Amino acid sequence: MAWELLFSSDIGLMSLAVIVGVLVIGAYMGKLYASKANEERQNLGK
Repeated sequence: MAWELLFSSDIGLMSLAVIVGVLVIGAYMGKLYASKANEERQNLGK
């Protein structure tokens, strides 16, 4: 029932869009911060 509500109602689809958006933003920020940390580590090593 919960899956039907998630994929078939307006509220469910908006919730799904928010969940996916948060996951995408989190993955992007994690990748960005990891690359900045690696860049800082390389600069300190010189």
